[in-house]
This record gives sequence, C-alpha cells and structure tokens, in this order.
Amino acid sequence: MNIEPNKTRIGWIGTGVMGKSMCGHLLQSGFSVTVYNRTRSKAESLVRSGARWVDSPRQVAEESDVVFTIVSYPEDVRKIYLCKNSGMLAGAKEKAILVDMTTSEPSLAIEIYNKAQQLGVSTLDAPVSGGDSGARNQTLSIMVGGAKETFETVKPCFEQMGKTIVHQGGAGAGQHTKMVNQTLIASGMVGVCEALIYATRAGLDLETVLASVGSGAAGSWSLSNLGPRMIAGDFEPGFYVEHFIKDMGIVLSESRRMGLSMPGLALADQLYQSVKAKGMHKKGTQALVLALAELSAVDWPNTESP
Repeated sequence: MNIEPNKTRIGWIGTGVMGKSMCGHLLQSGFSVTVYNRTRSKAESLVRSGARWVDSPRQVAEESDVVFTIVSYPEDVRKIYLCKNSGMLAGAKEKAILVDMTTSEPSLAIEIYNKAQQLGVSTLDAPVSGGDSGARNQTLSIMVGGAKETFETVKPCFEQMGKTIVHQGGAGAGQHTKMVNQTLIASGMVGVCEALIYATRAGLDLETVLASVGSGAAGSWSLSNLGPRMIAGDFEPGFYVEHFIKDMGIVLSESRRMGLSMPGLALADQLYQSVKAKGMHKKGTQALVLALAELSAVDWPNTESP
C-alpha cells in the first residue's frame, strides 16, 4: 500500500487534547478522514473542517485503509479493537493497517497484533511524547512497534504529526519505549517541582532562575515547557494527571513482571496519587508542584488554591 492524500482513506478514533490536533494535521494535508469519538462534541471542529462522522469504531474500520486511535486507557483500546460486534477487527478489511497511538500495555499491543495477523490486518503500536504543544506544532516523538514494512508504509502519516519518528522493534516495542519515557518524566517532574519550590522559599525570582538553569546541565523538556506554566499558575492539562498515573501503573506492573525494583518511580506514583486525592486528577501533570508546595507550607505564586 502506498499512502497518498488523494487515494488513502484515513480513519481516526479519539479527539481529545492531543488527538484532535493530530487528526487535524492529516485532514489539512489532504487526506479523506472518517472520525469517531465517544463524545461527539469533541470531534465537531474536525467535522466542520471536512471529516466524516460515523457512529462506531467498526464503521471507521469499514470505511478506512489506515486507522489511527488515541484514547485514554487500555480498557478503551481493548473495546475499540476487540469488541466482537462493534470493534475495529470486526470491520477491518484485509490489508488494512490499524495504528494505536494510545499509551497502553505492551501485552495488549501484542495481543491485538496477533489477532489482527489472523485476519490479514496489520497493526502498529505508536505512542507519542510531547504533550499538547507537540501535537499542535507537529513536533511529537513517535515510538513505533510492529513490522518494519508496515512502519515504512505509515511513516508519511507520522511525518504529519511528529518530528522524531523511530521504529523500535516488533509488536509491543513502541509501548515499552513509552514506558521508558514515562519513567524518565516521572522522576524528572519531582525534581522540577522541588527545585522551583526551593527557589520560591529562598526568595528568588522564578523566571530569572529558569533563565539560568534551563539551558544548562539541569535543563529538560519538563523544565522548559512546564516550568513556565507552573510559574504562571497555569495548571490546565497538556497531559492529564489521571492519565500519567495510569502510565506509571503500567510501568510498575511491567517492572514487577520483569523482576525490577523501581523505587524512584514508586515514589513519583505515590506523590501523584496525592495530587489525585486533592481533586486535581483532571489538571496537567505540572499540578504536582501545588501538592509538594503544600507539604512545605509554601504559598505558590499566581494561584489562590489547588
């Protein structure tokens, strides 16, 4: 299959914080897109831009050559792909390609791959990193598991969404790579928050501090992109706290299966659970700074309450 805007029919399932922008890039590049989302209102802007709405994942698969999905939880992925009556594998045509960009369980990616193979359907697991800004600006990092040939076929679509696009290996390898990514972010976010709280208690100007440390050895994506949001009191989600907790749960489960001890990640998970307990599960991951500031009785600037 050669993917071409004038010929290839694209399907898209999941039009949330990131999915809407990612789908929009394919639509703007000239692809015909069929779209489905659990809450239709979240897809209306895409429909107004030319996407065609259908009422189930199965219908998306029936009308598409390549389908992309990016939803919330592994159970959502399972339902979308494997539901006997309304799932995509019930409607996908032979030689279709199904690409899951949700951060999900490696074992589920392998299960879907194996079942799809029996039907002559190809799958990729292709989770992403870069948050809402990366989705809007087409700068996502896309880590892909599945057959190399399938990856090469779909790569022109990935190039409309991301900047760093790497084939990691067979089915499940994309999800395992995303687990590495989330482990790095989890401990890093604790460090970013603690450092900025320290600076606050020391009476430093936070923006001036960022100007010094952001470009040095301590620099990171989280510090450069989420640090300014923390300082501005902007805790709206680029990536939801509740979804990050889901991701950390997957890593901890996989690490137990592999006989690994990950105390740093376990601590980050515990701290984010406290953010959730404070009712901030729908906030962005940068809301961790509010929970940690409260532990030290530090009044966080530009916000009155969590």
